[in-house]
Amino acid sequence: MESSIAVRHRSMDEIMEGLHLVRQSPRGVGTLALAVRRPAVDAREVLSRAELDPDAGLLGDSWSQRPSSRTTDRSPHPDMQLNVINSRFVELIAGPDRDAWALAGDQLYVDLDLSIDAMPAGSRLAIGDRAVIEVTDQPHTGCAKFAARFGRDAHKIVWTEEGRRLRLRGLNARVLVGATIGTGDTIRQLPATPRQPATDALKT
Repeated sequence: MESSIAVRHRSMDEIMEGLHLVRQSPRGVGTLALAVRRPAVDAREVLSRAELDPDAGLLGDSWSQRPSSRTTDRSPHPDMQLNVINSRFVELIAGPDRDAWALAGDQLYVDLDLSIDAMPAGSRLAIGDRAVIEVTDQPHTGCAKFAARFGRDAHKIVWTEEGRRLRLRGLNARVLVGATIGTGDTIRQLPATPRQPATDALKT
């Protein structure tokens, strides 16, 4: 699946009218709604199951081949392995077609409160029975492609004060414990215990 899908651009009024649904996203425990692999620029593969790996991120994704302007040698940024976005917001701006959701370019689409208050940098999330990812401090910002695919108003709202607080454009994360994950898996925030190994936190 490539980015040839046309999405009707929602107006600011439409987005604002539905934003209460995003605000009501579950806190602490939610659901993995979609996993997407990006094998090449503008290419998307919607997956029912995906493999997370501490070195490669999401296996088969192009993160490991993407140069980063945030590293001194332009190597892939280790704290930007995964882009995670709120599935309610994506549905609000893209509609129910999950192929259209994938145009956002994120790998994980979750029904979970991703706001800064709920999910500060360093928060750990367990997906399914074994996988663990960690929220990093790298900001995830909208780009020209996001505006072109979902409209100028969708792009504008992610830059508002509330949009930034809710992390409407999503967050960056890295893989701590690799495992196979699947659509419908529970995703839960692990207790904040300093220096506790991620595998130990899964037992709590």
